[in-house]
Amino acid sequence: MSETSIAIIGTGNVGGALGARLAKAGYAVRFGARAGKDPGELLARAGNGASAHPPAEAVAGAEVVILAVPGKVAVAAATGLGSLEGKVLVDCTNPVGWDGGPVWSPPPEGSNSAALAAALPGARVVKAFNTFGAEFHADPSLPGGPADVQIAGDDDAARQQVAAIAERSGFTPVDAGPLRNAALLESLAVLWIHLATVGGRGRNAAFRLISRG
Repeated sequence: MSETSIAIIGTGNVGGALGARLAKAGYAVRFGARAGKDPGELLARAGNGASAHPPAEAVAGAEVVILAVPGKVAVAAATGLGSLEGKVLVDCTNPVGWDGGPVWSPPPEGSNSAALAAALPGARVVKAFNTFGAEFHADPSLPGGPADVQIAGDDDAARQQVAAIAERSGFTPVDAGPLRNAALLESLAVLWIHLATVGGRGRNAAFRLISRG
């Protein structure tokens, strides 16, 4: 099985957990670590040959780039990474505010993913891995099967590649159609945050699409 190189931009809870999960699945994970941040704990958690580099260097050596930064800085972070021409850019971010509970706060383009596509026309933007918390990035297991990863994007090959990455890493990929549906996935994430916090369900729940046959 060929080893796809994946850069993780954002080394917080989501980026660290997802990077470790992908490294365990056999992918060549390259964490983009900011200057002054010791990546030792991150690399120890991931193991499996994961490496850390300055963000632009991590991206330059990767085929797939996963953006796992706070939603409000998604475009600024991505546009500071150097060329993303032809690369698959997986957007895990959500534009969420708070007013007694989570509030979806999309940019003028309609979603963070749409804003990224507008700012980076050469990137192959795919929305994925955004509708649950870091606990499921680390371990997607649920009774009856793994958590779903809904995947939206306009580039069919990129969407299929992300689906293959998700499946190999233990998730259930769900094709969510074109990139315009990223807005639906971001609002679904806001619902998840509401249920986990205000709704009292906690973070150990995730969405699954269940068919009767």
